[in-house]
Amino acid sequence: MAATDGGVAAVDRALTILDAFTEADQSLTLTEISKRVGFYKSTTLRLAESLERFGYLRRLEDGAFRLGPKPLFLGALYQKHFKTSEFVPQTLRQIVDELHEGASFFVRDDDKRVCIHRVDSARAIRDSIQEGARLPLTVGASGHVLLAFSGGQGANYDRIREQLYAISMGERDPETAAIACPVFSVGQKLAGAISVSGPKYRFESADIPAMVAVLEKYSAQLSIAFGGIWPKKLA
Repeated sequence: MAATDGGVAAVDRALTILDAFTEADQSLTLTEISKRVGFYKSTTLRLAESLERFGYLRRLEDGAFRLGPKPLFLGALYQKHFKTSEFVPQTLRQIVDELHEGASFFVRDDDKRVCIHRVDSARAIRDSIQEGARLPLTVGASGHVLLAFSGGQGANYDRIREQLYAISMGERDPETAAIACPVFSVGQKLAGAISVSGPKYRFESADIPAMVAVLEKYSAQLSIAFGGIWPKKLA
């Protein structure tokens, strides 16, 4: 039977069962899976047995289920062929379209942050960052984010880890400002930071919470593309 959104209902249900497992679950009983997905136990068992045949689930001696080896294999394939150039620039363009300021993707390289992707704003007055630029970690919103999520100690980094963003006003350059959010990969490892930046005077009069919300939205999307999970529920 076809699903209402154009998919296949049986496939949708099978994938829903896989989604029922979380990082904290070593295994789940049939009853636990049924409760989480809202299916009858008979339906859950039938789908689980199909998933087991293809290696997506493994049934234990006590009858409970755990994830099988196939998801790991597919995850390894995804990581092997994943290229940031296929995902990140498109996301940065969407940020620029919404916020009308330049957007960048930074990664940490020892004591520096490196801009590996950049999309400029079309506005005549804008900040200038080049792909390949190596900037200090200790100043600038993206530097603070990279330090916070790679072991930085102190109240400022604790706050960034809690709120999942950083703001800088005139740190790297007295006339520029930026907002940055982390991007996570498989195992919730830090993949990098995306930032939006521009002239300080425009940020001082902007709706900062609204800009943060936009950046969080795209950080969450990019984290999913990297195989990670955005750890905060978005409005």
